Order: sequence, then C-alpha cells, then structure tokens
Amino acid sequence: MLTADFPWLTTSIFLPIAASAAIPFLPDKDGKTVRWYALIVGLIDFALIVYAFCNFYDFSSPDLQLVESYTWIPQLDLRWSVGADGLSMPLILLTGFITTLAILAAWPVTLKPRLFYFLMLAMYGGQIAVFAVQDMLLFFLAWELELIPVYLLLAIWGGKKRQYAATKFILYTAGGSLFILLSALAMAFYGDTVSFDMQTLAAKVYPLKLQLWLYAGFLIAYAIKLPIIPLHTWLPDAHGEATAPVHMLLAGILLKMGGYALIRMNVEMLPDAHATVAPALVILGVVNIIYAALTSFAQRNLKRKIAYSSISHMGFVILGIVSFTDLGLSGAVLQMVSHGLIGASLFFLVGATYDRTHTLMLDEMGGVGQKMKKIFAMWTVCSMASLALPGMSGFVAELMVFVGFATSDAYSLPFRVLVVFLAAVGVILTPIYLLSNLREIFYGPENKELLEHQVLVDAEPREIYIISALLIPIIGIGLYPKLLTQIYDAKTLQLTEKLRNSLSLIAQRKLEPESVVLQSATVMKAPNLN
Repeated sequence: MLTADFPWLTTSIFLPIAASAAIPFLPDKDGKTVRWYALIVGLIDFALIVYAFCNFYDFSSPDLQLVESYTWIPQLDLRWSVGADGLSMPLILLTGFITTLAILAAWPVTLKPRLFYFLMLAMYGGQIAVFAVQDMLLFFLAWELELIPVYLLLAIWGGKKRQYAATKFILYTAGGSLFILLSALAMAFYGDTVSFDMQTLAAKVYPLKLQLWLYAGFLIAYAIKLPIIPLHTWLPDAHGEATAPVHMLLAGILLKMGGYALIRMNVEMLPDAHATVAPALVILGVVNIIYAALTSFAQRNLKRKIAYSSISHMGFVILGIVSFTDLGLSGAVLQMVSHGLIGASLFFLVGATYDRTHTLMLDEMGGVGQKMKKIFAMWTVCSMASLALPGMSGFVAELMVFVGFATSDAYSLPFRVLVVFLAAVGVILTPIYLLSNLREIFYGPENKELLEHQVLVDAEPREIYIISALLIPIIGIGLYPKLLTQIYDAKTLQLTEKLRNSLSLIAQRKLEPESVVLQSATVMKAPNLN
C-alpha cells in the first residue's frame, strides 16, 4: 500500500524526464508508437499526481505537504527539497492536465516526432519541478530547464518567423533568469547562515532597502514570464509562430509560473517590500488589462489577437496579488488556473482552425461556420468562457478580484474607484473583440478563394474530446468554485495575514518621523517651570 511517505512529487518530476530518455531507442518508423508512448507516460504521471492529491493532501493545512528532502551539498545546505501547499498544488494539477492534453493535441505532428515528444516529456517534468521545489537554487535550475524545450519547440516546429520568435523568447526569459539567480544568492548569503531553503529564507529578517532590491530583481524575471507590460513583447511573437500543443503549454502553464513565483518569492518572502511597491503594481496591472485588450482588438492575426487577450487577462492576477485581501488573492490564484484552462482551449482551436484554412489573417476568413459547425460551436463556448460569462470559471475569478480590490482598505477610496473603473473598461473590451473575432471567422460572406483551395472538414473526435476535457473544469469551477478554492483557502488566509502585518508596519514607519517632529515641537513650546 502506497503511503504519504512515498516520494510522490519526486516521482512525478523524474518519471516523464526518465521516460523521455527512452524515446530514441523505441522501434518506430512513422511516429505512431512514440506518440502513444508519450501519451501513456503523461497519463500515468497525471494519475500519480491526482492519486497523491486525493489521498494525502490536507485542505485545512497552509503548510507544505508531501514533503521530501534529501541532502545534496551539505556545506551550502543544498538539498533536493520538494513539497506542495495551497499555492503550488493547484498549479501542479493544472500542469499534469494541460500537458497531457497537449501531447494528445500533438497527434498530427510528423516532423521529427521522436525529438518533439522527447521535448514534451522533458518539459513535463521541468514544469512540475518549478511548482514543487522548495530550494531556491533548484528553483532556478528548474526554471532554466523548461526554457530549452520551449526554445527548440519554437525554433524547429514554428512558423515562418520561428527563429526570430525562439531567439527573442530565450533572450528575454534567460536574461530575466539571471535576476533570479542574483537575488537568490543575495538572500542565501545574507545573515549568519548560508541556506537556499525557501522556508529558511522566508524566516530571515531583511532590511527594507535590501528587500526592495531583491524584490526588483525577482519582479523583472517574473514580469517577463507573466508577462507585465512593457516586458511582454516576446509573447505575441512566440504565440504567433508556435504550434497548437506549444500554444497550450505557453498559455496554460508557462505564464502561470510568473504569477506563482511572484506570490511565492515577492509576496511570501519579501512582504515589507511588497507592501511598499504594491501601488506601482496596481498601475501596471491596469495597464496590462486595458492596453493589451485594446491591442488585441486591433490585431488582424488570429494568434496574436488571442495572445494579447492572454496578457490582458493576466492583469487581473496582478490586481488580486496587490489587493491585500484574502478574496482578492484567492481570485488571483483562481484566475491563473481559469486562464490556464481557457487559454489552452482557445489556442488549441486557433491551431485547429489554421489546420483547415491555412491562414491566420481574419481578412481571409469568413463564412466558414456552415462548413465547420462543431468547431464553430466549440469556439463560441470557449469565447464565452474567456469573456467571463456567468457560470464559467473566468467570471468567478474576475469577480473575486474586483470585489477583493474594491473592499481593500490598503488604498484610498478614490484610488480604488478609479482602478475598478479602468479594469471594468478592460472587461467591456473583451466581449467586443472576442465576439468580433467569431463574426469575422464564421459569419459573413464566404471567402470563395478559401473554399476553392481548402477542404474545410469539421472537428474530429480527438479535437472534440480535448475541448470537452477543458470545458468540464471550466464549467465545474464556474458553477461551484469551492472545488478549487478549498485547495488553497488556508494558504491565502495565511499570506493575507502576513501581508496585513507588513502593511501595518510600513504605515507605522511612515508615522514615526511625524511623531518625532511633534514631540520636538512640544518640548520647545513647554514653559519653564523653574
């Protein structure tokens, strides 16, 4: 009988990596054996994660669970340390789910299938490691590990500008990773003890000036990945050239790494700096929402339109993180999971549409709804989910962020009203560009040239299954959010309490100089009684 002492997380990390190493030795000529092998490995790994979660994860505890720790380099207190809490467990589950579906979405791949599925499985393990490791150096290594497969997946299987997009991706993300390493080293060597353990680092007391420098270093790296404007330009280029399974990984998981790390390092480890920098992040979050929504509205390339839509939706994650309320932070985590599911579904449909029309330009589409009724129906439902239709996960997540920020006492009432109003503008823009998108693809007069040169077949069972699998949690969470929120409620409550304490401390520090001045003035005006 397997127990909680079994190395569940270590197994879920190394199983797909080890399995990928066997792919070059599999007897396969046309790629069919390799793809089935990769899918079975993905399903087994996801089943292990779900089994561990269902049997050994305690919803009521905010602490790390499924913890494993093995000595690596004792002189520097480096350990193979993994664990999951309310912040990481939902994203580990999301990773297993989305990556397995992405492997199924890659079924039509015929170019170098061995290498393709090798990279997919290697990336599977690397992504889980990012969310599970509890050592800063291991986190940096896992963060770097997932860059290489994405670069190759873009550079080899991408579109016409794939080399440009892949190079830009690696320059942005690898450059940002250097700031993670520098900040991690500064934290590890600060004080009397040298340690890379995240719990130990979070327990250290750093002066505010040092916290701000560390916060800035982490923020640059995670702002690239999230992404936060103006460090976002790699994402539309990467999405513009990626294939459908890579789209699913980029939108479904990679962007969530930035949000997760921002909460794990910046919020949890550097709460005083977070309380100081929060107003600036509020502005960046609003800019993300509005600017990306307006840019998405103006795009004529289908992939780039959905890419900018993703950037806009991630702005709500930023607002939730800086709300200083449990409801807002809970909404940010829910938005990450929700967008992971919705973004993966939309980008998969973009790929399915391109496979039939062989164009991404909206001007060259039109009237294909009669030929592709099932794809039209799937596009409609997924677009409704993205525009936050009530009853779907996006609505609940954005509502929680809005209410959480609006009820926060960390900001003045006029500031909150202005931010909520501007964010609401972004919400209004979303249905405009998504419904316009549906109209231009499926409605209107048919493009005769497109119909003459392309065979517009409707959705096949594999495609229907993938979208159905994604819609089940989207609708399930939308109707009953507690399915997800109960996983991390204890953790977000703990983090919010920590942030509130830091907020009070910062406020006291601002009042101290005024108190000193008032005391001095009182002494100067006091009458001489002698």
